Amino acid sequence: MSKVRAIFLGTPAAAVPSLDQLADTSEVIAVVTRPDRPRGRSGTPQPSPVKVAALARGLPVVEATGAADIDGALLDVDLAVVVAFGVIIPAKALVKPRHGFVNLHFSLLPRWRGAAPVAAAIAAGDEETGVSFMQLDEGLDTGPVLAARSVVIGPDETAGELTTRLAALAGSLLVETIPALVAGDVPAVAQDGTKATYAPRLGPADRQIDLAQSAEQNVRKIRALTPKPGAFLFVDGERVGITASRETGDKLATGQFSIDGEKLLVGSGGRAIELQMVRPAGKKEMTGGAWARGWRVTPVVDR
Repeated sequence: MSKVRAIFLGTPAAAVPSLDQLADTSEVIAVVTRPDRPRGRSGTPQPSPVKVAALARGLPVVEATGAADIDGALLDVDLAVVVAFGVIIPAKALVKPRHGFVNLHFSLLPRWRGAAPVAAAIAAGDEETGVSFMQLDEGLDTGPVLAARSVVIGPDETAGELTTRLAALAGSLLVETIPALVAGDVPAVAQDGTKATYAPRLGPADRQIDLAQSAEQNVRKIRALTPKPGAFLFVDGERVGITASRETGDKLATGQFSIDGEKLLVGSGGRAIELQMVRPAGKKEMTGGAWARGWRVTPVVDR
């Protein structure tokens, strides 16, 4: 049997394991990704992780700035595989590959359709999530599911850690399913739209910690935003990133700070959160205790 002729559309590091698996088992005739964009303090344009991985394999790369770039890559293609591409596929393009467009989405659809499914699952306190291998249609993650795999979310797992696990699972699920898909042996299961939930793209307002919420909610939120885009708290007008935290179970007035030995605590919803790791504005990440020692914030209570 000849190899499947495929194109791959993706951008971030989470898409690279799927690209690697696809390239090992299929004939990837083009990799479509987002254009280079400024990164870091220098603002120098940098290639996407998918572009870097594709070039390392000697695969042709198309930087998509619009629908025409996607359309032009779809000549004589069996399958188009999408993983975290970040661009809506034009409706007229969906029918061009012989077996259509498929998407690996990092949730158990129809739960958490949208741009930030991993963060949403952690923030909501879900016990499990997974990867859905779905046929793309014109809706937002509404197409029929062809295969899925679930994983248990660890009690302290961050979005970054969970995404890494899901990315590896996505690559395995992709290569397991493609042969049956092209043979016509994969049933397409329609989603139940009445059970759909949505995970929209995270904006600046989603990152700020609200200490009026419960300690449990905020610890989950910090995990859901770690490492990117990152949660933060304003302390005496200074924005302080929070990169690791935990509930202590102790009572502490909402908004009250406390130093307990080397531990920095803050009251959230009447309960204490230990701010284990923080990133003050313009500084490197450090422990909450180390930051508090050189700090003049008020009020502070020594326990």
